[in-house]
Formats: sequence, structure tokens, C-alpha cells
Amino acid sequence: MSKSVKVKKGLKLPFKGEAEKILEVVPLSNTYSVKPPNFYSVVPKMLLKEGARVKAGDELFFSKYADQTRFVSPVSGLLKEIVRGAKRRILEVIIEADKEIEYKDFGSLSTESASSEDVKAKLFATGLGAFIKQRPYDVLADAEDTPKAIYVSAYNTAPLVADLEFVLKDKIEFFQEGINVLNKLTEGHVYLGVDSHSTSALKDVKNAEILSVSGPHPAGNVGTLVHETEPMNSGEKVWAVGAEDVAIIGELFKTGRFNAERTVAVTGQSAQDRKYYKTIIGAQVSSFVKAFDDNSRFISGDVLTGEKIDSDGHMSFYDNELTIIPEGDSYRMFGWIPFKDNHVHSMSKTSLSWLFPNRKYDVNTNLNGEERSLVVTGEMEEVMPLDIFPMELLKACMAGDVEKMENLGIYEVIPEDFALIDYINTSKFEAQHVIRKGLDIMITEVG
Repeated sequence: MSKSVKVKKGLKLPFKGEAEKILEVVPLSNTYSVKPPNFYSVVPKMLLKEGARVKAGDELFFSKYADQTRFVSPVSGLLKEIVRGAKRRILEVIIEADKEIEYKDFGSLSTESASSEDVKAKLFATGLGAFIKQRPYDVLADAEDTPKAIYVSAYNTAPLVADLEFVLKDKIEFFQEGINVLNKLTEGHVYLGVDSHSTSALKDVKNAEILSVSGPHPAGNVGTLVHETEPMNSGEKVWAVGAEDVAIIGELFKTGRFNAERTVAVTGQSAQDRKYYKTIIGAQVSSFVKAFDDNSRFISGDVLTGEKIDSDGHMSFYDNELTIIPEGDSYRMFGWIPFKDNHVHSMSKTSLSWLFPNRKYDVNTNLNGEERSLVVTGEMEEVMPLDIFPMELLKACMAGDVEKMENLGIYEVIPEDFALIDYINTSKFEAQHVIRKGLDIMITEVG
């Protein structure tokens, strides 16, 4: 029996540029990339040198301070380059792919007969631990921990994102096996968030507590699901796994192969071929995006939380969407005058766009203002469904006040929970960045 999660606070962002539900299989990219910065707080230690040959599933590096967490190659080929930045920090590990992928054989493992210890050992030894994130702090899960619950959201409510039901429609068998694996990792529930209006097979998945989710963004965020089911307290940990990543986990346990297949939705009004592309984690964007408007920004991820990349760069590890929108380098004359620009989406009623609830709007990278002082307007509370005081928590993070951060709910949140505040706040400051710095302070001071 499913549990209903109804969210009232939040905001629906009706932007132009959704992807059509057409799936195209993409030929292998020339190169693939694994980016250590995608794994927050991981200090990578390379196991291979440039020029080494790898199979899909071979280890590339491990985490210096949690050596049970391994990171593997998504394809077979030649380790072409280790890209380093300041202080020789590793930014990318680039693999030149073979024409046909050769897979390392890890062997299958039945979750029905295997012990929890065997399942966990195989999961982390094969590189699958990289798919599991821990709350609090939004860092990779530690193999030594046992979470009180595990969360999977198959309903993304952010604007211009991949429809995860469409992504998973041919992977239900592997997805079910992945859920079985996750059940072995916790003594609590495995929660699966799905669209309340869905009729897909995801609602029939076994060994999961189904959460039937409705409401505006961020209704589908894992943070919202945690808050509505088992709110976080000091000392507690939960794990979160992406929906398509669950299928990758299940496939490895069934077949013994690390098949890093990733379905990417190309979205945004500057993209000319907006549809779904079946590729591999870390693929080069130019392998599936051939046509786009000039002066565009490429974002690996959604418009609220994604990472800016080059048009010939590589996709980030966890992302199911590539968003291409115009650069905001043009400005509206007298844009501060109320009711002047009614074609622009606005949460407030200073634009008459609120009279057209079904209209879709252009979006670009303009901030429409500059950073200014925080003012108590109540706007943050309107889009925050969690039972916290967002402005007070942000101020505590900026001040580095550990005690106040604890009392105001820092353990419950990660940066993506403040993405809407980035979008709507009139102070134009980066709330996600502030929360990330606050979490870093908690890691250092509390651990």
C-alpha cells in the first residue's frame, strides 16, 4: 500500500523547451570522462597512468579517505589523459573509447541467497558505491555505515528534466533487482517516490515503500521525501540513489557487467533536437548534440542545480538531462517598472504573467538584478516545504554558527533543497553555495 505525499509549498516553473518522448540510441562517443569533482569531498588516488588500457568496470581511482569506495571506467579503451587543475587537483579522467565495449566480468550474485555483508562488499568493490549519496552533508556513502533508510525518487519535479518513468520503461527488471539490493543495505525501509498520477509499472515494484507524490517543485526532491517520512536527527544517516542508477546496480548483480548506460534528455529552448538519447555516463556532449543556437549555455543537469559545461565537454556523472538555454547577455530597458514585461515568468504579481497559468515562458541566464542585502519578505518560506526557517538557516551558515545551524535543521538539507530560493529571492545571492559552505563547516566541526 502506498503512502501519499502531498506538497503545497513550492513553485511550478513552466519553461519552454521540454524534450519529446522520442528515444535515439547514440553511437559511441570518441571520449568519455569521469570527473572526481562530481563526488563531493572525495580526494582521488589514481591507480592507473596515462596510456593504460581499461575494460568497462576496471578501477581508475579510489577515495583517499574511504578506500572501500572505488571508481571505475564506464567504457573500455585507452586512458588518454588525466586533466589536472590548481595544486595538481584531478579534474577529469578521460578515456578514449574502443569501437566496441569490452566488459570486466564481476560475476552475478543472487540477492535472495546472499548475505547483507556479501551484497555490500560486491556493491562497493565494483564501483557501484559511487551511485549512493549520504544525508546529512550530501557526500558519498561510507561502506562502514548502515543507513536508517534508503530513498529513490523516480519523480523529478524540477523544470525541463527527464521523465524518469520514460527512462525506466525498458529497465523495470533491472530496477527491481536494484531495489532488492538496496533492501540488503538497511534494516529500515527503501522508499520509492513516484508521480501520484502515474500508471507505470514503478507503482508495482516490490520490496519498496511506495510514496505517491503530488505538488509543485520540490515535491520530488529526496529532501522532501525524507522530511515527510523519516525526518533527520543528529547522528542519523540516510542514503539516496538515482532512479536510473538503481537499474545499473540491478544489472550488475544480475549479469556481472558494469553497464553505465545513461538516458539523457536534451532540453531547453536553444536546443534544436529536443529528445532523449541513450548514451553512456560521461559521454561527450558533441556525440549527441549536433544543432543548437549560437550564444547558448550548456548545463549538465537542470536549470536550477546543473553545472555549466562547454559545448564539446562531457556530461557529469549523475545527470539525466542536458539543458541548453540562451546566455543572458541582453537586458530589458526599464525592467524594474511593474507590469511592463508580462512575457517574463514571475512568482510575484508585479508582472501580469500570473493571469496566464498555462503559459510557458522563455528562460535565460540573466539574474535580473544584482546582489543586495537580505530583506524579510516571506518569499523564501513560500517555496520551502520543509519545516525549517530558510532565511535564518542561511544567515547561520554565513556566520558559521554551528549551534544555530544544528537547531535550524542543517542536517535535513542539501544545496538542491534551496535551488528555488536561488531562483526567487530578491537579494540575488547564491543560497545553494551558502548551504554547501555551511555543510562543509559541519563536516569539519561535527563530522
